[in-house]
Amino acid sequence: MGGNELQSLKNFIADGNKRLDSVNVIASNASCIVSDAVAGMICENQGLIQAGGNCYPNRRMAACLRDGEIVLRYITYALLSGDASVLEDRCLNGLKETYTALGVPLQSTGRAVGIMKASSLAHINGTNSEGAAGSRYKKNDMIQGDCSAITSEAASYFDRVISALS
Repeated sequence: MGGNELQSLKNFIADGNKRLDSVNVIASNASCIVSDAVAGMICENQGLIQAGGNCYPNRRMAACLRDGEIVLRYITYALLSGDASVLEDRCLNGLKETYTALGVPLQSTGRAVGIMKASSLAHINGTNSEGAAGSRYKKNDMIQGDCSAITSEAASYFDRVISALS
């Protein structure tokens, strides 16, 4: 094995480790990422938790949180595989139509996904802060080196979800 081949193999392993670490940091913080996103969405639209709102009563709020975790899980599957097809086929196919039929506000849902995106990317980059997370703060010390490529890829999966809801 020559020097160039060895370097290519080292780069492949390093990139794979960043991918695994990125998925791990998102999955480890999924509950906080989703609950913070839903809370942010509600802060921007208080009508969601009023009688008749889409996060009222508690069972609707639970469904919202569940759906957020499912979407985030499929984003991590896509990030792990480096392929959006699982996200497209298993999550996004028919999502807008289903949510429209159920009366789920697409704009608010898209906003929650946008908040999940910002939080997830901060976790990947290690720029999340204790002030933002409070007692749930978990610093990412795992991912070493430049994370711009994996961050950009992760952002593209969140953008696919937002676009599918538009």
